[in-house]
Amino acid sequence: MYLGRLFVLSGPSGAGKGTICKELLKNSERMVLSISMTTRSPREGEVDGINYHFVTKEQFEENIKEDGFLEYAQVFENYYGTPKQLVIDTLKSGKDVLLEIDTQGAMQIKKAYPDAIFIFILPPSMKELRRRITNRGTEDASTMELRLREALTEIEYVEKYDYAVVNDQLIVAVDRVKTIVRAEHLKVAEGIKDIINRYKEDENAIPID
Repeated sequence: MYLGRLFVLSGPSGAGKGTICKELLKNSERMVLSISMTTRSPREGEVDGINYHFVTKEQFEENIKEDGFLEYAQVFENYYGTPKQLVIDTLKSGKDVLLEIDTQGAMQIKKAYPDAIFIFILPPSMKELRRRITNRGTEDASTMELRLREALTEIEYVEKYDYAVVNDQLIVAVDRVKTIVRAEHLKVAEGIKDIINRYKEDENAIPID
């Protein structure tokens, strides 16, 4: 039976990983976005099961005890995590799962699910990263410097990833990530049993003396 693949995308804020994820999911019947679980309250317009799986703190902590997350973290007073069983069930159904997450979460997933494919999205340069963050108009000078320092710290993790894609031109970066996805599905280990069985089932095509 075909098993989907888990693709993990990380990168510093401003690298464009969110936009790349949206492009990958467009018109895709084979890939779905992993939906995180959280204990925070829904914001206006957010829908349970679409934006997040909203649960109580008690429910979340029970999942922690039962080893129910591929990764999780506590941010201030709220928990955020990637539900393990939901991901596994989706992969078993034959669909790929796309997960956009920070480097700390990605390293947790690397331990919990080492078969995942890890892709790091890089900005063309720190100068371009500063320009992109500045254009958002949401950061003051001190926050900007913090973002850039955080970016350098995150970039040091790139050697722990399977692939690195520089997002200079979005259309090119998206095509490169799609190429990675296609290549991963062409690996012999991906469906070796199915390949062998297909040829065995065709044994009648072998001429008998």
